[in-house]
Amino acid sequence: MKIKISLSAKALIIFVKNPEIGKVKTRLASSIGSKNALIIYERLLEITRKECLKADADRYLFFHEQIVPGQWAESKFSFFLQTNGDLGQKMKSAFAEVLKTHDKAVIIGSDCPEISGSIIEEAFVHLDSHDFVIGPSRDGGYYLLGLNKLDIDIFSDINWSTEQVLPLTIQRIDKAGRTVKLLTELNDIDLLEDLLEFPSLYNDLNLN
Repeated sequence: MKIKISLSAKALIIFVKNPEIGKVKTRLASSIGSKNALIIYERLLEITRKECLKADADRYLFFHEQIVPGQWAESKFSFFLQTNGDLGQKMKSAFAEVLKTHDKAVIIGSDCPEISGSIIEEAFVHLDSHDFVIGPSRDGGYYLLGLNKLDIDIFSDINWSTEQVLPLTIQRIDKAGRTVKLLTELNDIDLLEDLLEFPSLYNDLNLN
């Protein structure tokens, strides 16, 4: 799919997985079962969709395997497939695509129940005075990344889903002499201990 004509200088990229049993929240599924993990992921998708609609930006939804619009309103989002490769390669490719027609871009995933439209808007504001914006997550990674241009490599040779993601990313930004703004630390849901911090999600499950 081609990038649509920009209505905004800002591009919001959302990475999602297709909500299929056994294919989402697999680490969480080892504790609560695949069916319950799917329920949690569908709730996270709804939270993400709702908050993204509050952000004043062009919205680009990048699906993991196949484009299945589902609950996403087609008039509000443009649909794409993620490229092949690891997470870093996928993100770099998505940024390169949207920056062809936008001045700044922010990417988020669909694992953070604390994400909000106001946090996304804050990230775009900070990109007026910083080269990068990062929303750190408690597991050592990040739930949000924003940038204006792809002029340094922060995506290669990183062990994703480890506690080294955030410090290594910041180290590369600092070494290149670029500026970075850190947002409020939030928590992704990857494991049972993460889920237990959100009773409104956990209490809806059938764990008998």
